[in-house]
Amino acid sequence: MVKTDLSDIYRGYIACLNAQDWARLEQFVDDDVSHNGQNVGISGYRQMLERDFSEIPDLRFAIQLLISDPPHIASRLEFDCRPKGTFLGLPVNGKRVSFTENVFYEFRSEKIWRVWSIVDKAAIEAQL
Repeated sequence: MVKTDLSDIYRGYIACLNAQDWARLEQFVDDDVSHNGQNVGISGYRQMLERDFSEIPDLRFAIQLLISDPPHIASRLEFDCRPKGTFLGLPVNGKRVSFTENVFYEFRSEKIWRVWSIVDKAAIEAQL
């Protein structure tokens, strides 16, 4: 797999998330996907994403930085949104917050197989 192909697949994945096109998720995500070391499978991964969009109605993934080194992708995602209620244990309650997420992916057969994610919680705390 070449770098541009993997980057294109990843951009398609982000577009799928932003469209909340859950029927297409299996096109991008492996059945045995893990998140932060926990095997969640595609159904658990989808549930996690659906919950995120439920708790953050205006959620939108914006790629700020993308590095491709097949079979890996490193991405810095930027968010500007209004989470309802508590978010990451913080009482956001609809206040607009901006933050980033550093996320690393490992692909298997051109699908996301492993995901490691770190959200900049300190940036959110500073805005509350």
